[in-house]
Amino acid sequence: MKEGGTEPFEIVVRSCKHDGRVHRSWPARVARREGSLVVLDAFFAEEIRHALIGTIEAGTLSTEFFWTDRWYSVFRFQSPDGRLLKFYCNVNTPPTFESGALTFVDLDVDVLVQPDHSFEVLDEDEFERHAELYQYPDLYRSNVKKALDELRGLIENRQFPFDFA
Repeated sequence: MKEGGTEPFEIVVRSCKHDGRVHRSWPARVARREGSLVVLDAFFAEEIRHALIGTIEAGTLSTEFFWTDRWYSVFRFQSPDGRLLKFYCNVNTPPTFESGALTFVDLDVDVLVQPDHSFEVLDEDEFERHAELYQYPDLYRSNVKKALDELRGLIENRQFPFDFA
């Protein structure tokens, strides 16, 4: 899809670890692109039990917001009947978007946002462990802090994509 285009198309999303290993991958459809924003739609084909998110039933829609110039992404989970379940924010490197794939490095820290806008920062200890183990560049540490500050502001001020009633 060209920027501002309207024809959705299929891609693969690849969440990698710092050493380049693909940690998770899933199919998604590019719904739209606006400047640095890439919006994807993905559906859970089967039920998933996630330690932090809980059970995600088959048919759940994940609307995924990636920015090619931001150090985080936001996933909005809606039940098959359209009800908002929660948001899951992932702190990651800005993604690359080429050759039918959107690829990023997952930096471990997550933010779980409930429909009432309450939120919890998760896995900061995992980031610290991995920062030492994999010798993350200093740039990662400063951008993780900046990303968390920006996400808190967006959530608390109910700004896009958290601008729901």
